[in-house]
Amino acid sequence: MKEYFKNLRALVGTIPILVCGASIIVENEQDEILLQLRKDNDCWGYPGGVVDINEVVEDAAIRELYEETGITAHALTLFGVFSGPEHFHVYPHGDQISIVDIVYLCKDYSGEPTPDYTESMDVRFFSIHDLPSNISPPCRPGIEKYLESRRG
Repeated sequence: MKEYFKNLRALVGTIPILVCGASIIVENEQDEILLQLRKDNDCWGYPGGVVDINEVVEDAAIRELYEETGITAHALTLFGVFSGPEHFHVYPHGDQISIVDIVYLCKDYSGEPTPDYTESMDVRFFSIHDLPSNISPPCRPGIEKYLESRRG
């Protein structure tokens, strides 16, 4: 996928491009959710990333979860699709993207949270009543909707 974006950027420069993201909110038996401390913005967010060309979105979410946290998802439930101004991002080198993020819930998983140290500096479960204050901006709408769904 990196080659695809490299080629695309050679053609269009830094102008905004639309990308499809796939993310997962992992829930454990203690009603905690898995968050990763992102290396790119030093904020906490749920694992996820860009869907590769011709990749099934669910497969991308499972792949990203494993790559970033060492957790293997066994079953996913569609949670929501998030887009809009909150999902616009400008990278430090100037590239602009607008993300449509397809977010899944996962309660059936295996493995122990382990950061990859490439994209995530730390990975851990947090109580939904004690989430860190520095939530990654693109994850805020999904986490807010998740918290609302938990309140009933």
